[in-house]
Amino acid sequence: MKILITGAEGFIGSHLTEALAAEGHDVRAMVLYNYAGSWGWLEESSARDDVEVVLGDVRDPYGVAKAMEGRELVFHLAALIGIPYSYYAPASYVETNVTGTLNVVQAARDVGAKVVHTSTSEVYGTAQSVPIGEDHPIIGQSPYSASKIGADHIALSYHRAFGLPVSVARPFNTYGPRQSNRAVIPTIISQIAAGERTIKLGSLAPTRDFNYVADTVQGLRAIAKADAAVGEVINLGSGFEISISDTVALIAQIAGADVEIISDAARLRPEASEVERLCAANDKARELTGWQPAFGGRDGLAKGLAKTIDWFSEPANLARYETKRYGI
Repeated sequence: MKILITGAEGFIGSHLTEALAAEGHDVRAMVLYNYAGSWGWLEESSARDDVEVVLGDVRDPYGVAKAMEGRELVFHLAALIGIPYSYYAPASYVETNVTGTLNVVQAARDVGAKVVHTSTSEVYGTAQSVPIGEDHPIIGQSPYSASKIGADHIALSYHRAFGLPVSVARPFNTYGPRQSNRAVIPTIISQIAAGERTIKLGSLAPTRDFNYVADTVQGLRAIAKADAAVGEVINLGSGFEISISDTVALIAQIAGADVEIISDAARLRPEASEVERLCAANDKARELTGWQPAFGGRDGLAKGLAKTIDWFSEPANLARYETKRYGI
């Protein structure tokens, strides 16, 4: 297929780009314009020579329309995702996540392309019931999650109003090689890999449903292929939850490190903004698309963490990460 991927230079986007290019698709990778002309994670990717890279910004409707020309399917992943930064710069999240999504679905409508829009489990807020199904209430507990709620509704409105074939993929906490250390698993692993044994973290009590990036990529592809997924919101999660403190212990065990955890006040979310519990129901994904996680349960998490630890332990990879200074 002729595919456009927005946010192709990012963590999940680069893995998805590689998978689709390896399958022989005609992939156009939209990368955020920057002064250095960097392609992000695509710079050293196995897909570097197999995809068409265009620099642009989803906030600009003209650039999005140009990138969308001739495409049959768009995976929309471009977004601002750091929750702490959304407390400081909320308008930028609305501009990128909400207006950017509007630009993508409008451009897709103009050319008749199918859309797989990437959401986040953060839109559910703290679980009111477990496992969290797609009919769970939507609660914006941070400007980031609120912007993603807006983006999801913009995307779905184009299906309802104009018949645009839109599916909303809602991944739970994806982790793996290339993830920013603003996320908790890379924060833990990168500190350990750098030789730190006193690990600085925020809240330790919340639970998360962690999913290895290969599973998320497979889920996105499965949603794109399934006609039954059009007009639907579909969770991509393992159904297994684990606390942050137990995640640290598991990572330390796999890495063979004896660590001490220090709660860093700078890393704590405002109390009412912390999402205390996330655990996905994934029945709908299985029924509509046939997808199920290959890295599910505690054993699957351990397998995915081992792969992630190995990647971060490579000196060239670890050198990309700042482990001593916390940045929002």
